[in-house]
Amino acid sequence: MSAPTQVLFDEPGPKARRNNIILSIVSALVLAGLIAFIIWKFADAGQLDAAKWYPFTFSQIQLVLLQGMAATLKVAVVASLLALVVGVVFALLRLSSKKVISVPGTIVLEFFRGVPALLLIFAMFLIFGNTIGAFWSVVIGLTLYNGMVLAEIIRAGILAVPKGQREAAMAIGLRPGQVMSLVLMPQALRAMMPTIIAQIVVLLKDSALGFIVTYQDLLYQVNLIGREYNNLLPTFLVGAVLFIIINMIVAGIARWLEKRLQRKATAPVGAEGLSAKTVA
Repeated sequence: MSAPTQVLFDEPGPKARRNNIILSIVSALVLAGLIAFIIWKFADAGQLDAAKWYPFTFSQIQLVLLQGMAATLKVAVVASLLALVVGVVFALLRLSSKKVISVPGTIVLEFFRGVPALLLIFAMFLIFGNTIGAFWSVVIGLTLYNGMVLAEIIRAGILAVPKGQREAAMAIGLRPGQVMSLVLMPQALRAMMPTIIAQIVVLLKDSALGFIVTYQDLLYQVNLIGREYNNLLPTFLVGAVLFIIINMIVAGIARWLEKRLQRKATAPVGAEGLSAKTVA
């Protein structure tokens, strides 16, 4: 006999369903009215005039925006890869059984995780900007902050793996390093992939902070175009759409990677062959 279905709340009755429908309609009307009011105010200020949008038909402006998108993606990709490496390293340092390793790792992690990303980017630029330039100042600042956040995410994923997995791996003769790299870490990364993806999207949006150190990313180019043609609102709307497109691209790549990892995880593997190969 199947177990009874458990719910967190009672099924709404006819009156409750009617109230929910009315509340949804009222909320939609209020939201539509608010959007209409904002559009009217923009139009009244002349920000929706065709002349304000005309510069985006220039090939030179389109090229500048594409260059800004490329610069933003470049920072995001490099910083994401480095942050993942830093995250894995510091997660392992914190999980070390030796105090001489785990304590310094924890202190460094908590320090950089507690400092805002903007301050890290600005500090890198002030101290090393003449040597490494704006690009690496942004990359290092984003890597230090997001890498420490990812370290805690990965550490939580490793600790969430059932203890029996470690014990079974040790029972077939795997060394501690092999247990971590072959058993615990892959499961932790797959389990925490949605959270890792969310943090990478945060990193992508934080890349706009490079504007502070004059890195010529999308936000820098948008601000430049808006001031030159006196159409800040249309330009920033275009920039927002481009940022959304970039986020969708990054999220799509991350989802593809997540599905690929899940397929590998569910692929049948001979237990004897795996144990013989890993022990060897």
